[in-house]
Amino acid sequence: MTTIVLASRNEGKIVELRRILSGIGVVGQPGDAPDVPETELTFAGNALLKARAIAAHTGLPAVADDSGLCVDALNGMPGVLSARWSGRFGGAAGAGKDRANLELLLDQLADVADEARGAHFFCAAALVVPGGGEHVVEGRMHGRVVRAPRGEGGFGYDPIFVPVDETRTTAELSPAEKDAISHRGVAFRELAKIIPDALAAVRGTG
Repeated sequence: MTTIVLASRNEGKIVELRRILSGIGVVGQPGDAPDVPETELTFAGNALLKARAIAAHTGLPAVADDSGLCVDALNGMPGVLSARWSGRFGGAAGAGKDRANLELLLDQLADVADEARGAHFFCAAALVVPGGGEHVVEGRMHGRVVRAPRGEGGFGYDPIFVPVDETRTTAELSPAEKDAISHRGVAFRELAKIIPDALAAVRGTG
C-alpha cells in the first residue's frame, strides 16, 4: 500500500481525516516539513499550496485541505481567513486560537437576527502525486450560526454551527455523525475515489 502524507499540523483535522480516509495508508507530515503560509485567496489555491509543498518535501503523494466558515451576513467571511479571523495568535493552532476566532465572530453577529444567520462550511481537498497529476474536489455543509457555543466535540467553529435538518451543533454530534454530513467528509470521500487511479497512473499500471 502506498503511503499518503496528510499535509496538516492541525491535530483535530488530522484525527478527522484519518477517520474519513480509513482504508488508505495515511501518515501525518514529518516534523521537518516546511510551514506553508496560506497566501492564496481561494480554498483550492491554499490546499494545493500545502499539498505541493509536502509532496515535494517527502517525495510521497500528499493530500491537504483548506476549509472555513462562510457567513451570509458577513458576505461570505471569514472564509479563507477562518483560522486567522482574530489575528495570527502567534501563528499556532489550538484551543486558544479557536476560542478567540469563535468569540470574535459571535461579537460581529450579535445584532444579526436569528433568521439571517445562515452560513456554510466549505472545504477544498487536494491530492498531489509527485511525477503525476493534481486533483481538487470540494464539499459544503449548510446551516446556521447560533448565539452561544454548545458541545465539546470537533474543533474550530463547530460549537456555534448547526447543520441543516439538525438541532445540535456539529460539536454535539458524534464523530461518525459529523463525518457523514460535513464539508470535509464530503470532499475527502470524493478524493478517496480518485486516489487509486491517480496512484496507478504514476506506477504505469492504470
